[in-house]
Amino acid sequence: MTENPQQPQTTKNSRPLAVFDLDGTLAETGHRQHFLERRPRDWKGFFAAAAEDPPLAEGVRLALEAAETCEVVYLTGRPERCRRDTLAWLARHGLPEGRVRMRANDDRRPARTTKLEVLRRLGRSREVRLLVDDDLLVCDAAERAGFRVLRADWASTSRSASTALQDAQEREGRT
Repeated sequence: MTENPQQPQTTKNSRPLAVFDLDGTLAETGHRQHFLERRPRDWKGFFAAAAEDPPLAEGVRLALEAAETCEVVYLTGRPERCRRDTLAWLARHGLPEGRVRMRANDDRRPARTTKLEVLRRLGRSREVRLLVDDDLLVCDAAERAGFRVLRADWASTSRSASTALQDAQEREGRT
């Protein structure tokens, strides 16, 4: 019997990974959508306002629960320049410690491309037990690649994602 190269066996020294998106999964972004609805889009304002995102109770609960049996990894489309604010936000809201994987500041590829690339890289050496994300295209790509996915549909922005945000995620490669 052969092992799936994307889902290796967990060893005694490594716990499986639970991978969580931030925006729309752990953080409510509705209050900052207006920055993307203007022309030109105000990316600086959009990301600066992330520090004020309210936490999403369902996402936080799932992350805390996952941390009991898995190592938590945060996988976000936020650019690297947002790292300090992002780490402070995670700590302020009591989320489990974990590595934070962010988009390079100049990376404009679609989220479904960048996130799947990271998932595959993580899966080469560890079991990726779960991905939790609100982006339907990311979820579809991860499922097609064989990853177990939980679609985060509890944020108001997930239920009625703005056209501007969808465009930003898919075409502009910004979040």
